[in-house]
Amino acid sequence: MVAQPAYRDGQNWAIYTSLPSVPWYVEPWLAATVVGGAALLALAIVGLGRGIVIASLRPVNAVRAELDKITETCPERRVAMPQSRDEIRDLAGSVNQTLARLQAAMEQQRTFTTDASHELRTPIAAIRAEVEDALYAPEDTSVSNVGNAILPSLDRLERIVGDLLTLARQHQEDVQCEPQQIDLAQLVTTEHERRAETDKSVETILEPSVMVMGNRQRLARLLSNLLDNAERHADRAITIQVRQAPSSKRDLQRFPRGVAILEVIDDGPGIDPDKREFVFQRFARLDSARGRLAGGTGLGLPIARQIAEQHGGSLSIEDSAQGTRIVLRLPMA
Repeated sequence: MVAQPAYRDGQNWAIYTSLPSVPWYVEPWLAATVVGGAALLALAIVGLGRGIVIASLRPVNAVRAELDKITETCPERRVAMPQSRDEIRDLAGSVNQTLARLQAAMEQQRTFTTDASHELRTPIAAIRAEVEDALYAPEDTSVSNVGNAILPSLDRLERIVGDLLTLARQHQEDVQCEPQQIDLAQLVTTEHERRAETDKSVETILEPSVMVMGNRQRLARLLSNLLDNAERHADRAITIQVRQAPSSKRDLQRFPRGVAILEVIDDGPGIDPDKREFVFQRFARLDSARGRLAGGTGLGLPIARQIAEQHGGSLSIEDSAQGTRIVLRLPMA
C-alpha cells in the first residue's frame, strides 16, 4: 500500500494505492509442482508395492503350483523350500509335513486293504472249494457234510468282518463321549464268567477298587481280545492280574493319580522280543498262528492296543518267565 499527498482545489488530499499480496506458497507454478510431485510419488509407491507383493507371493505361487501337481498317483512329491527364512518357508515346511502324513496314511490304507482282501479271500476260497467238490460229486457227500466243512471258514469270515467293522467304528466314534468309572477287577470277573467253558486253567489275582475312567463296552472288548489270544496260545494255564502301582517319574504327567495295571499271562511258547511289536500290526500273525484252524484274524491285538490308547493308556508285551505276558496300563480315575 502506497500513500501519496496531493493538493487540489485548495485542499490537501492523501491518495492511497494498494495491490493484492499473493503468498509464495500459493503461486500457481508451485501448486502445480506439488500436485504433480504427489501424483508421481503415489504412482511410484503403487508400483513399488505391487512389485513387493508379486515378489513376496512368488514362493506362494510356486507352492500352489507344486500342490496342483501332487495327486494320489505321486504322493511322494514335496514342495520346494524357499531360500529365505520367513513365514513362506514355514508354510512350505508345514505343507511338506502334512503331505508326509497323508502319504503315510494312504500307504497304511493301501496295505490294510491288501491285507484285508487277502484274509477275506482265504476263507472264501476254502468255502468255494468245498462247494465245488460237492457239486462235482453230489453222490459222495451230503448237505450236513458240506455244512460242517464250510462252517469253520464261515466262522472265520464272520470274525474278520466283525473286527473290520469294529476298527471302522472306533475311528469314527469318540471314546470319551460317555466316560464312567470302571472297576477293573469287577470287569475281569464279569468277562470271565460270561465266557464259555475252556479247557485251560484260568487263575485271577485281582486287587479290589482299581478304578479307571472309560467306556465299559470297549474295555470289555479289549479284555476279551486279550483272553482270546491267551486261550489260543496257552498250553494249560492263563493268569489274569489286576493291581495298582504308583506312577514313575517318567509317566507322572501321563498317570498323575497312579497307574492301573492289567496283565494277561499264558504258559504258551511265548513271543521273541524282536517280534513283540510286530504282532500289534493289523493282520500280522506269527508263523505258529498262520494256520487256518488257529482261529485268529490278526486284528485282535491291534484293536486292543487302539482301545488302550484311546483311553490314555498303553498295551505292550513284556518279559515273562514262561509264555506271553501282555500288560495293559491305564490312568487311575
